Amino acid sequence: MSSSTDPPATAPPTGSKHSVDDRQSSSLTDPEKTGSANPAADDEAETTTALSPPEQDPHQKWNESRTSTFRFLTTIYSFTLMGMSDAAIGALIPYIETYYDISYTVVSLVFLSPFVGYLLAALTNNLVHFHFGQVGVAVISPLCRLAGYVPIAVHPPYYALPIVMLLVGFGNGLEDSAWNAWIGNMQQANELLGLLHGAYGLGATIGPLIATAMVTRAGLPWYAFYYVMIGLAAAEFVLTTSAFWGATGAVYRAKHMAANGGKRTTTRHVLREPITWLMALFLLGYVGAEVSLGGWIVTFMLRVRNAEPFMAGLTVTFFWLGLTVGRVVLGFVTGRIGEKLAITVYLLLSVALELLYWLVPSFVASAIFVSFLGFFLGPLFPAAIVAATKLLPGDYHVSAIGFAAAFGGGGAAIFPFAVGAIAQSKGVMVLQPIVLAILVFILLMWWCLPGGMRRGGLERARENNEEVGYRVKRGFRWVREKVGKSD
Repeated sequence: MSSSTDPPATAPPTGSKHSVDDRQSSSLTDPEKTGSANPAADDEAETTTALSPPEQDPHQKWNESRTSTFRFLTTIYSFTLMGMSDAAIGALIPYIETYYDISYTVVSLVFLSPFVGYLLAALTNNLVHFHFGQVGVAVISPLCRLAGYVPIAVHPPYYALPIVMLLVGFGNGLEDSAWNAWIGNMQQANELLGLLHGAYGLGATIGPLIATAMVTRAGLPWYAFYYVMIGLAAAEFVLTTSAFWGATGAVYRAKHMAANGGKRTTTRHVLREPITWLMALFLLGYVGAEVSLGGWIVTFMLRVRNAEPFMAGLTVTFFWLGLTVGRVVLGFVTGRIGEKLAITVYLLLSVALELLYWLVPSFVASAIFVSFLGFFLGPLFPAAIVAATKLLPGDYHVSAIGFAAAFGGGGAAIFPFAVGAIAQSKGVMVLQPIVLAILVFILLMWWCLPGGMRRGGLERARENNEEVGYRVKRGFRWVREKVGKSD
């Protein structure tokens, strides 16, 4: 059951852009105001009025019950499996290319086809929750993975691979959106999402390592890796179904429709909110950069840095390991200095490391740079989810975060495919400028978020109903004034 913030019974219709606190204090302040200049005074007033009784922290704790703990640990396992699935493709690309005797462009279809699955997941996530609840996600996602892994394991003709990978993408997209929305509304969301996405990074670390070792050391064919994935996905089906069995559609509807005055918050309504699209584009670019690097590092190291096959496989392991450590470690830093400032710093460092990775022609240096690149890229996804929960009303969270996470997951298909298609004629060196351009793009997207760089800026932006891009526009005006004065 999602733990989004519950508005009081007198909440206005779903379409309101006011925060939960704004709604609670509407009887105490001017109704035309969207936020208070003195939040502390509002909090004090709420505790002294009979019309708006004090409200306890509505956010769920991950360990408040055995069921919650079991569910959280199950999502950790699911994200580990998701990471193994996504990252192993990059390590296996050179061997799939050789096995089927196909070009970069054709082999890149295994990245592109899951985008359709992710897009379907983005559009249907809210419907699945409404009709089947979280248990629907827990059942459908592992079954979709199994429906993809079993055909891959029997190594069919190549044209079948992109088709079955669509099913894997749909399963991944549903879980990606559902578990991010659920955990993003918990207490200590930065830390918990850091652990969740750290689990993805852990899977992405061991997946290529296992796949590479099976091919290069054990002499097994590339598709033998999917025998392992079939067993892990079957175990996931048992675990997720057991953990979320009671989180049915009826439970979900009872909670959220009651919170919204009997009305359902639809995906169409949420898509009218600019922040939803801003976060979706940010995650699209971020995931695209992450998976483009993870998917093409091995090929880049083999063809450009002239590395040995096993060492090239280890390099992508270093990248995913750095990503994992960064998500866990920096998750405890991000919330303490503020998401807006923290991610700005991480992205600027990532741009610098990407330039070094591109321009320094040394295998050892490249392995070091790409490891630290993974470290600073790691916390971007969790921080974006937390930012969305702080900027959007509670009744938007499942739909908005679900859509943004699933839509963003499409970056795992679009950009790696683009790298492969362009590399066919220009060489795999195109990986670096493409990733660099993506990093600059998502940095600009991040700066367009409401709120300043100080800690608590996102919350204040929501209270003041600040528009997307307001700070950027104000910065341009300031620069223009300064330039005008100097002239």
